[in-house]
Amino acid sequence: MWRLIVVFVLVLAFPARADDLHVMISPRATPQAQAAVVMLRQEAKKHLGPGFGSQPVFIARRDEVAALLPSSERGLWRQKLKTLPAERPEAYTVAHVGRSFIIAGDDDRGILFGIGYLLRKGAEARDTYAAPQMKWRAHQIGYRYKNNSYDAFTRDMFEQQVRDLAVFGANGIQWIAPVSDDVAESPLFHEKPLDMAIAVSGLMAKYGLDFDLYYPQMGDDYRKPETRAAELARFEDLVRRLPKVDALFVPGGDPGHTEPDVLFPLVEAEVAILHRYHPKATVWISGQGFDQAQYERFYALLAAQPDWLTGVFFGPQSRDPLPVQRARIPRRYPILFYPDIAHTMHAQFPVPQWDPAFALTEGREPVNPQPRAQSHIIRHFADDYAGFVTYSEGVNDDVNKMLWSQLGWNADTRSDEVLADYARYFIGNPRFAEGLNALEHNWEGPVARNSGIAPTLALFEQMAPAHAANWRFDMAYYRATYDAYVQKRLAAETAREAAAYRAIGEGDIPAARAALAKADNADIAGLRARLFDLAGRLYKEIGLQLSVKLYGASGIERGANLDRVDVSLNDRVWLEKQLSDMEALDGTQKAARLAQLAAGDAPPPGGFYDDLGDPRHEPHLLRGMGFADDPEMYDSAIDGIADMTSDDGWRMAWITYAETLYEQPITLRYDTLDPAAHYRLKIVYAGEGYALAVKLTGNGEILHDFTDRKTNPMTVELDVPQRLTAGGKLTLEWTRPGGLGGSGRGHQVAQVWLYPASTQ
Repeated sequence: MWRLIVVFVLVLAFPARADDLHVMISPRATPQAQAAVVMLRQEAKKHLGPGFGSQPVFIARRDEVAALLPSSERGLWRQKLKTLPAERPEAYTVAHVGRSFIIAGDDDRGILFGIGYLLRKGAEARDTYAAPQMKWRAHQIGYRYKNNSYDAFTRDMFEQQVRDLAVFGANGIQWIAPVSDDVAESPLFHEKPLDMAIAVSGLMAKYGLDFDLYYPQMGDDYRKPETRAAELARFEDLVRRLPKVDALFVPGGDPGHTEPDVLFPLVEAEVAILHRYHPKATVWISGQGFDQAQYERFYALLAAQPDWLTGVFFGPQSRDPLPVQRARIPRRYPILFYPDIAHTMHAQFPVPQWDPAFALTEGREPVNPQPRAQSHIIRHFADDYAGFVTYSEGVNDDVNKMLWSQLGWNADTRSDEVLADYARYFIGNPRFAEGLNALEHNWEGPVARNSGIAPTLALFEQMAPAHAANWRFDMAYYRATYDAYVQKRLAAETAREAAAYRAIGEGDIPAARAALAKADNADIAGLRARLFDLAGRLYKEIGLQLSVKLYGASGIERGANLDRVDVSLNDRVWLEKQLSDMEALDGTQKAARLAQLAAGDAPPPGGFYDDLGDPRHEPHLLRGMGFADDPEMYDSAIDGIADMTSDDGWRMAWITYAETLYEQPITLRYDTLDPAAHYRLKIVYAGEGYALAVKLTGNGEILHDFTDRKTNPMTVELDVPQRLTAGGKLTLEWTRPGGLGGSGRGHQVAQVWLYPASTQ
């Protein structure tokens, strides 16, 4: 669909050192171009070192280069110009002409991105012409308490972040307005939210990049004149203070909850205010959070083609998939992708079949380089969007940001090439790219059987002595250590629980307790100590808040997985309570209870069992299309975990659950039933604290109608009519009420037994 244009392939020779740069720029260079050259000088000293250029470097717009060159080289340059396509926004030419090295931008941004190319590639740079495939390539920044790092940033740190993103090809940031779904202040703020917004808006003007404003409508009811007036006044007070606003993004929900018929006229009024101060700002709106009826109104309002609207953005909590929206939205409106690149579960792109041990410990917002998965997402939806603004909650997804930035220039770029640039520029060690790929592989399949986790850690341990105080290295090292720690702890805790159950089977309660109480070995303790050391370093280096207590994170789910480092990975707490409850029983009762406990979750003879949410133990779950064909999992089963832990007294089997989105059913299928048997179902409904009513059907016949979860967990038992299983097959489907909006989640099933009633 798109093609990156590469004209020259001559390897550039770079003598001497970065601090020997001899740069010449046009006397007509704009302040933005001058800022880009200052960036080159400063970043080259930090990132390039020996092997980079004492030869003259000429930096200018394409039509200004010849006047800067020695007369002997002007003809060569003009010959190269004839081979270039017509000027395009943000495009650049990097060329070696005689003794001179040229960075020629088709515009000021082209100069900046040409400099970025040179910084990324260093001595690997080649003569190149490049223009971006996607017009919009931005990343969200939230200076707010919920963020896992940005609330600890200073102005200088934000400038460095903007430079880093620009080096990899991003052309904007999206700033979350000071009023959002958050508290007004963070204890880590260096400045008031409004002051920082004004400062970063000015910073983007300095580099000539986009400053986009993400402005959720947080009022209770905008049909009230006083609420609407207050909102418009608050909005005007903000936009008039900002030096630069290039785009306004208003979500229908997540956060906010304004229905389309109220939202559209409100945004239209805000646009009139916005254009008084920023007349060229574009305007984008989303259908996030809308239910089915509201989506129909959303499409109807778009069909009227309001002139004040530039386009639509597509993000999390959209019940209509991106291809559906593209088909229903008038073509005059481009669609921007608003992908969640920060989260691993309870999210837009959950890690498929993620091991519960990782989900329970590393959690929803860990350090998450995903070069292959993110590349697949970018390409899978490429025909339906014109650009992107990624949804992020801090620096945990730094690799993903740089990957999206580069693939926005050329979606066919290999992720390995981007990782090589990342490793070269930020770390100075090509093996770091290998380590990033290995981290993604660490999350594939069951933790217990992943043979790559230990070698991945060994690789980072080998590199570590040379990369002290580099936060990007330390983040990856922290992840590699955490992965190995979880693997070793899971093995140890699984062995303890198995030993406890053996003792229970022998009726030896003291031995069972002793097995559960066994301490971790020195190897595990050493990995734990390293995690705490790295977390402290990361807080000092980049403000990453890996703990609520130690570093001021807003909550465990906001990246503070150091606080989950000791969470039990077996049923120890629940099992100890069962053992304690037996103390008061007489001999016969105790023996019966011990026998029942020793049997665990095994189904009765002729029965079947699924521990839903644990990819290893859900043989009857129909997974649907899967991540490869359905990255957002609209038509696929999702393995999830609840907000509880086993230390809260929950069993691991209750914590894990299967769920699906919107009207897609959770489906279990049985193909080898006894046609003569009468079957019984036992179901444990468990999951997160919120839940919707659930209906269960068997072969299309209602087994129980919409039922609320009255407790969490809740066990339901019922008989299956024999006529449904007489053919030897049974399909169970759990559905939630239709037409609802929001995240699409809320019906979750944890455990299912199907067994002949006579064997219960």
